[in-house]
Amino acid sequence: MSELLTALALVLVIEGLMPLISPARWREVFSRVLAMSDGQIRFIGLASIVAGLLGLLWLR
Repeated sequence: MSELLTALALVLVIEGLMPLISPARWREVFSRVLAMSDGQIRFIGLASIVAGLLGLLWLR
């Protein structure tokens, strides 16, 4: 359970970097995501999951 909470905390840190460093660019990227279709967003989500799983397999 401790490892899961650590991983979630790291996700929050990484997610917070872009709005902290460059809020204008983050807003631009976010508006582009809003303009995407559901299928495109689902594909990005799937690709992120696959990349994360491959990264976990590689690290273990």
